[in-house]
Amino acid sequence: MLTQTEVSLVQQSFAKVAPIAPQAADLFYGRLFLIAPDVMPLFKSNMSDQGAKLMSTLGTVVDGLGTPDKIVPVAQALARRHVTYGVRLTHYKPVGEALIWTLGEGLGPDFDTNTKAAWIAAYDLLSKAMIEAAYPSRVH
Repeated sequence: MLTQTEVSLVQQSFAKVAPIAPQAADLFYGRLFLIAPDVMPLFKSNMSDQGAKLMSTLGTVVDGLGTPDKIVPVAQALARRHVTYGVRLTHYKPVGEALIWTLGEGLGPDFDTNTKAAWIAAYDLLSKAMIEAAYPSRVH
C-alpha cells in the first residue's frame, strides 16, 4: 500500500509532466528502446499515438492511486491484455527504469529523493499486481 504522502507526491509530480506529455512519451520510449531493444518489435502502431495512449493510461493510474481497490483491477486487466501483445515478465524491469529515468529528466530538480521514492513505490505496487495477474504460474 502507498501512503497518502506517496500518492500526493506522485499525483503532484505527474501534474507537472502532463503539460509536456508528448515529449515525456518520446523520452520514455527512447530510453526504453535503448535499454531494452528487444521490445521494439512489440510497437507496431504510430509512436505518437502510442505515446498518447501511454500518457493517458499513466494519468488514469496516477489519478486512481488513492483508491487502489479500483485501480489495481484495471492495471491487472491491462497486464493480461499486454500478454497478448507479446509483453513478457522480463519487460517490467526496464519499463520501470525507463519511467523513473523519464520522470527525472522531465521534472529535473522537482524529482527529489522523496518524489522518486514515491514513484518507485507506486511502480512496484502496480507492477507486482500486474505480473501476478498476467503470469500467475510464474509468481506462485
